Amino acid sequence: MKRGLVSLRDTETHRDLMAEAAEWLHEGHELVVLWHLDGAEYDADVDTLESVGQVEHVDYDHSAVIEGAAADAKAFTEPVLSNAAGETRVVVAVDSETNRAQTVLETADEHDCDHVFIVGSSRSPTGKAVFGDFAQRVILNFDGFTTIVTE
Repeated sequence: MKRGLVSLRDTETHRDLMAEAAEWLHEGHELVVLWHLDGAEYDADVDTLESVGQVEHVDYDHSAVIEGAAADAKAFTEPVLSNAAGETRVVVAVDSETNRAQTVLETADEHDCDHVFIVGSSRSPTGKAVFGDFAQRVILNFDGFTTIVTE
């Protein structure tokens, strides 16, 4: 199987990562685009929907927030994937910095991915020890290939 997962947020470094994943996708592989929606942003968007709903006397479905994030992911990836040969699908995950590695690992497992594309940060050894390191946790716990672009 040749299915990869690219872990994305809306940053310039993640655009570079998407370009790496697109090259891999051109080889006829499948790609799962994992779009991270920060839990605090999600909560704020849900609160906004509820506030607007109270004014308009309408109940808005919270899935609209996820659908909006999926649309953001498609808009983010479209310039790179418009000519891609492989198949792609978008998955939105509500998470935070502290559990992002676990989200990547669980999503990769759920979709039977054998390659993961992630952005790693340059941290000192002390920073890694105190705060943990997203890339390190993914590398150590993923049973497959990992491509990392650093910030």
